[in-house]
Amino acid sequence: MGVLLLVRHGQASFGADDYDVLSDTGWEQGRLLGAWLRDRGTTPTVTIRGGMRRHRETAESAGWPDAVIDPGWDEFDHLSVVAAYQDAPTGQLDRREFQRVFERATARWTAGEEGEYAEPWPAFRARVAASLAKAAEQAGAGSTVVVVSSGGPIAAACAALVDPDADDAAFARLWSRLNTVLVNGSFTRVVVGSTGARLLTFNEHPHLEGAALTYR
Repeated sequence: MGVLLLVRHGQASFGADDYDVLSDTGWEQGRLLGAWLRDRGTTPTVTIRGGMRRHRETAESAGWPDAVIDPGWDEFDHLSVVAAYQDAPTGQLDRREFQRVFERATARWTAGEEGEYAEPWPAFRARVAASLAKAAEQAGAGSTVVVVSSGGPIAAACAALVDPDADDAAFARLWSRLNTVLVNGSFTRVVVGSTGARLLTFNEHPHLEGAALTYR
């Protein structure tokens, strides 16, 4: 039996000119994660990451600099999704207001409503499913495959594992519930055996506390 560890990137730079850069807290979250896993004898057999800068920096801070890039683990374009939301306010939003708008905008996106989206919801689901299948293929007996990604893809992968037969509406509700609670620098365990991939744990973060525990 093999194991997949789905790692959410460290905290990015909300409100900065370039969001796709880890904050100081994000770098520390990655360092703490890597150290916690090493202390428990967990060494990746293979490390995979999305193509975004925050994925690369998280892998580097955790001590996994040679990760294989798979853009299928990239986050969806949240700016496109928010911009397509008809009631989206203009100007800079604080974290609380952005979260409110984000949840309403993604609900519209996952419902399949028309809009100027960089990537439609079905396409996002399909590419995450394909990347999850590829990662699982590499998780042979006794191996540990680490995937560094973002909240959206990890939530989609987990929703598919929890209820593979869910209809579109049920899948979207489950995805939203999972996506909103993922901790920066957390990891989710997936076991891979003869019957395929199974979700074992979700959103583990025992290495994070105090100021190192963030959601956005």
